[in-house]
Amino acid sequence: MKRIYVVGTADTKGEELAFLADAIAATGAAVCRVDVGTRGASVPVDIAAEDVAGHHPGGRDAVLAGNDRGAAVAAMGIAFARFAQSRNDIAAMIGIGGGGGTSIISAGMRTLPLGLPKIMVSTLASGDTAPYVDISDIIMMPSVTDMAGLNQLSRVVLHNAAQAISGMAAGPPPPPEGKPSIGLTMFGVTTPCVTAIADQLRSTYDCMVFHATGTGGRSMEKLADSGLLSGLIDITTTEVCDLLFGGVLPATEDRFGAVARTRLPYVGSVGALDMVNFWAPSTIPDHYRGRLFYEHNPNVTLMRTTAQECRKIGEWIGTRLARCEGPVHFLIPEKGVSALDIEGGAFFDPQADAALFEAIERTIKPNATRRLTRLPLHINDPRFAKAAVAAFLEIARQ
Repeated sequence: MKRIYVVGTADTKGEELAFLADAIAATGAAVCRVDVGTRGASVPVDIAAEDVAGHHPGGRDAVLAGNDRGAAVAAMGIAFARFAQSRNDIAAMIGIGGGGGTSIISAGMRTLPLGLPKIMVSTLASGDTAPYVDISDIIMMPSVTDMAGLNQLSRVVLHNAAQAISGMAAGPPPPPEGKPSIGLTMFGVTTPCVTAIADQLRSTYDCMVFHATGTGGRSMEKLADSGLLSGLIDITTTEVCDLLFGGVLPATEDRFGAVARTRLPYVGSVGALDMVNFWAPSTIPDHYRGRLFYEHNPNVTLMRTTAQECRKIGEWIGTRLARCEGPVHFLIPEKGVSALDIEGGAFFDPQADAALFEAIERTIKPNATRRLTRLPLHINDPRFAKAAVAAFLEIARQ
């Protein structure tokens, strides 16, 4: 039987944790009370902090044996994330916390599948919530008052939170019907290509397009890991440039990890690998002074990648795709990788592109299921989009 997990630090927020759990139980929902505190619980719980801490790679003592509260909170966050991943009976999760509790609980919530209800009632919910939400679908709900014992307002806030999470868990969305979903990556300089691909596939697939701004690629791969995509058309892999060379829209080291883990049909390309993104010119690191730049707008400045940098980018991408055992087809547009990398364009550099292409071709290690095709086309040529569609449909049927 699936249950609503009610999570908090039962050492400092025990009264609120008990009130919230009772309010949820009053709706008829099954409840599991989880303590993620680093000291003894002040109220009864179903899963003790010691049990959660035992999921830390270093064991429970790595969380609870020390005297440094900051270190204990960080360690409990690691433990709770692993704990949450290990459960198969979570219908929904709701947490309460101040700074420490929010950090711990949101770490676990971020590991849960997209679509599974998650509410974090937090003293931090009215500020910058990006570190806690990241690319997940956590709902941050302001507690308004601090959680230092129940009061007239906090009872109302927690009651509303209880009703919300109970309603979400009681009425889950119906299973997906109709067209399967695929993820596509796009940047302004690859828009013609990706738009054409989506237009050609929309009658068959639900096309989810992600802006390749660091969070876009991660969101797409999170959906793949959550089982919500049937394939990927990753035309715009530019986030790798920012990861390797200090740009402001970087991927993480796990870029392409979901492709390997899920073995989903994957068509990829080199979209916008000719650029590293920075904010206004004043933000560009000194060691890049004198390079070739293009002002996209007053707040975004693009730097052309060199042949040496392109070689490193290509090796990074090819090495990771070589680990993929599912169907992969990587397409190389030999006449340019972005709207700026075209004959007469600001970033046109055939030598840099050649270094990129050679590095990918050398490291991707083609085999029966992992192919690489060079096309004598620009990435925004309609014929390239048509080739990408054909490539995807071919491997999707395998």
